[in-house]
Amino acid sequence: MEADETTDFVYTPMVKEFTDDKALWQKGQDDRQLSDRRDGSVYRMHPRLRLAVDVALAAGRPLLLRGEPGSGKSSLAPYLARNLKARYYEEVVTASTRVEDFLWRFDTVRKLADAQARRPGEPAPDDADYVVEGVLWKAFDPDGRFGSKGMPDAVVLIDEIDKADPDVPNGLLVPLGAGQFPVPARKDPVVIPKGRRVVVVITTNEERQLPPAFLRRCVVASIPSPTKDSLTAIARLHISGPGSDESDHDHLFEVLADKLLELRGLMTRRDRPPGVAEYLDAVQACIYLKVDPSEPSATWKAIEEFTLRKPTDTG
Repeated sequence: MEADETTDFVYTPMVKEFTDDKALWQKGQDDRQLSDRRDGSVYRMHPRLRLAVDVALAAGRPLLLRGEPGSGKSSLAPYLARNLKARYYEEVVTASTRVEDFLWRFDTVRKLADAQARRPGEPAPDDADYVVEGVLWKAFDPDGRFGSKGMPDAVVLIDEIDKADPDVPNGLLVPLGAGQFPVPARKDPVVIPKGRRVVVVITTNEERQLPPAFLRRCVVASIPSPTKDSLTAIARLHISGPGSDESDHDHLFEVLADKLLELRGLMTRRDRPPGVAEYLDAVQACIYLKVDPSEPSATWKAIEEFTLRKPTDTG
């Protein structure tokens, strides 16, 4: 049974307090960033998710986040990085992603170009010069070349791992579990230096089942389904900023939350239900275009279709 927002989890947290950054939030507002924030300025963390974060930090395991697309899974990682004062890296997974993409890749194109430009008698370049570091290498940063001297810890986001071939999660077991991996062109393996904390956040939209061995090595948590209270609180945080207990747009937030939840109740299993991202899109559209969704106007009906309904069958 999933805990609600009033559940009182009693424990000593790994991170004493998570805070929002109003100045950084304001910059995002000026740049019109809202639904897909990756600046780490604000995040509304469910108590159960907060506990999952602390469990992952305590166990030293990756945090695997399940949830609907647009539920805020990816936004958690940069928020953690800012609060942990850690460097931040991310890798968005595609169907063509390989394990090596997270670790290193060999730049064959540059090597070929250099070989063609090399004059007779010049020594052949060392293969190690053409190894390009991946996000885990940069996060581990054993040589201090990626900012770890001033900011030792790191947060890595591996986004949408379910899009990858099943071999990819299994191939990450040793690098993530042992904190090291070999590089063929390098004499020594890449190893996390002693005392350095590397937090790995992995997201999945459940499009493909993940290997059991991979799941066993992660702390697994789910982003809760939206409620009216959570939606309005998220909108208030993103629109009005940190520390705002109320907003001039509270009525709009509530009306749109009701409409989204009503739509979710009508969706069939084949439909992808609208979530937090779609809700924030509708909120922003109504605010800037000055449209009242409580009025059954043609304009609102069109905005609702553009942002919330998004029919998949266009035939």
